[in-house]
Amino acid sequence: MKKSFFYISLVSLFVSYSQSIEIPVDTTVTTTHTTTVKGVKFDYTAETGMQPVWDNDGMPIASLFYTYYTRNNIKNRATRPLIISFNGGPGSASVWMHVAYTGPRILNVDSEGYPVQPYGFKNNPNSILDEADIVFVNPVNTGYSRMLPNTDGDMPDREQFFGINEDIKYLAEWINTFINRKNRWESPKYIIGESYGGTRVMGLSLELQQNQWMYLNGVILVSPADYKVLRVGGPVSSALNLPYYTATAWYHNKLPEALQSKDLLEILPESEAYAIDTLIPALTKGGFIDADEKMAVSEKMAYYSGLSQKVILQHNLDVPNSFFWKELLRDDTGQTIGRLDSRYLGIDKKESGNSPDYSAELTSWLHSFTPAINHYIKSELKFKTDLKYNMFGSVHPWNNDDDNTRDNLRLAMAQNPYLKVLNQSGYYDGATTYFNAKYTLSQVDPSGKMKERFTFKGYRSGHMMYLRNEDLIQANEDLRTFLKESSANGKAAKY
Repeated sequence: MKKSFFYISLVSLFVSYSQSIEIPVDTTVTTTHTTTVKGVKFDYTAETGMQPVWDNDGMPIASLFYTYYTRNNIKNRATRPLIISFNGGPGSASVWMHVAYTGPRILNVDSEGYPVQPYGFKNNPNSILDEADIVFVNPVNTGYSRMLPNTDGDMPDREQFFGINEDIKYLAEWINTFINRKNRWESPKYIIGESYGGTRVMGLSLELQQNQWMYLNGVILVSPADYKVLRVGGPVSSALNLPYYTATAWYHNKLPEALQSKDLLEILPESEAYAIDTLIPALTKGGFIDADEKMAVSEKMAYYSGLSQKVILQHNLDVPNSFFWKELLRDDTGQTIGRLDSRYLGIDKKESGNSPDYSAELTSWLHSFTPAINHYIKSELKFKTDLKYNMFGSVHPWNNDDDNTRDNLRLAMAQNPYLKVLNQSGYYDGATTYFNAKYTLSQVDPSGKMKERFTFKGYRSGHMMYLRNEDLIQANEDLRTFLKESSANGKAAKY
């Protein structure tokens, strides 16, 4: 009886002193650290905090969680590049590139990117912090970022945050405030976005110029999503997938010997040319294609994809990616392959069907990313909160109307002779395929007058190509090269 009384009293005590979770509106926590990058040891500062988003009346309507890294003992911060980093989704936190690519700490994973226990983080000997300062930004409802109620307790209208143009507008305002607070107006500035973040930074390039009067040196697209092609369907969208099929089939040893015996980079140009020169025109003909041509195209598609001619004909030459992930190994191991990285394998309840039960790669990544970022923020960055870190947040419905981001990037480049673009894509990414990214770059400036300002880099991995150690090293080196090549070096911004 005494034990029961004690338990009830203890519960009552906890309830009496409990309180609602508070959302920090405007706060920072600063810590100092030491790292070694490319054999050079140096100190750096990490500032972690929340910075508000204001409405037109200057009232806070949201607060964004960010982490800002600066190398210490820099004599002239004005010449040091600043990289503003976003992930995608929409609705994804900045965790992915933060603790796996450019930041000073990376996940404990094996050399190919697969999770290992104990989960955690370690030093990133390839981080670009040696050459540039970095801020990782979490849009509303991602990470710890949240909307804020007004004085009456009413939440702001969700529609002002969750859409292509809405997202770009408030983030540009937030960046302006950040640059002012950190006194970085003189610095060369870059924006990097992964996946949907590619759409975001293409749009931000012009929004920052026209409405914040902020001119960039570079836009970096990591496995970018271009919604002028993705989810649109049609001959172009479908045909652009073929080189990805070739790459993935090569990785899984499913191509004919004539292709399988060659290196990946030897066969991809051949598949790319076929997709552009033959497959797009064939798919354009639809049901009116000549029977002999249809047979010839299906045979060649089978040659380049590792699929059977029969299933290609059953799909009228238009094979969805989701079917490819289910079909490629169906008669071999019966396993599915990953969407974002097709090196990963999954096991479905049934081998039959048209698409996998789950994304094998994403579930694998969440194994290591989720515990690592939560542990890292609290133990090393010393940012304490009871808020849940949203790996993916609630941002839907998302307004996709009036997507002019591709044209906005072109106009920003035309107006700013300094502005250059780097694209980084993995060959085994089946969500935002590498050849789709190449196509996007070719379509930004139809005149071809600025094509020398675009750079494409491909890697033998997937959507997050930096998870594979060999590509982590090379991708960071490619970023360093891009920073140097896009530096003004005292030259005037003129044509």
